Amino acid sequence: MMLPRWSRAIANLSRAGLQSNLKYGNDCSNVVLHRSYAKVAAADSVQKGFPNQPSIYLNKMFWSKPCSLALAADSPLRVEEPKYEGIKHTIFKLLLFYSKQSQSIRGANVVYKRIISQVEKPLIYEVFNLEKTFKTTFSLLVLHMWLCLRRLKQEGKEGVELGQFLYEIYNHDVEMRVSKAGVNLLLHRWMKDLEKIFYGNIVAYDSAILPEAKQNELSNVIWRNIFSDDGSSPPNDAASQTVQAMARYARREVSCLSLTDKEAMFSGNFTFTSLETEKNSKGC
Repeated sequence: MMLPRWSRAIANLSRAGLQSNLKYGNDCSNVVLHRSYAKVAAADSVQKGFPNQPSIYLNKMFWSKPCSLALAADSPLRVEEPKYEGIKHTIFKLLLFYSKQSQSIRGANVVYKRIISQVEKPLIYEVFNLEKTFKTTFSLLVLHMWLCLRRLKQEGKEGVELGQFLYEIYNHDVEMRVSKAGVNLLLHRWMKDLEKIFYGNIVAYDSAILPEAKQNELSNVIWRNIFSDDGSSPPNDAASQTVQAMARYARREVSCLSLTDKEAMFSGNFTFTSLETEKNSKGC
């Protein structure tokens, strides 16, 4: 059960005198934790944030046929490996720039940027009726980390190794930014709680996506991990429609990433589904 850990984590931050939302700078690989954390609201307050009648487009979203998320060869969003020649190539080779490990680390950095880019889009909070708080931002980050780690794992040992680099980038980045925000005395305890939440969520998502899982298991997990603060009450009708939409989004991303080739995943040359496109019901 992850909810008690959230309470402890928020308590640690409160004692540190920090009250703010988790935000990201222009460099989307950097997690910036600003001052002034707001205490997580009670579960009934979360449901009050949902409109009585969700936007009509919500029930029409994330039904389109899954497709590869790989970027086109001419996409301006692609990140290409630098190509050096002559003496410069020789020097970089001696510095192990072209080693498998170095290439994997560079690829993991790009993948992390894709994750942060999706999580930081204002539209993701608008579409899913989420207030941008520490809990919601961090929970969305974990959800998208799970999507990528799950896909990388399908590539066997090589994918697991890249996934480890991805996790280390994520963990180091969060730790560095929390520390810079002034949480020094409680940093270890705070990061330990976040780590438990991270792995607990990953296990829950993995179980919820299994063929033998109950029909609404993924929706229930998403409700507990992202929308609810204490999990003691089920979502109301308006909240339920929003949670189901996010479950469709997650399932569709799982399918889309499975259709995304290894090269795109390892280089980070992919993007998550465009929420704007889905909002306009155009599909891939």
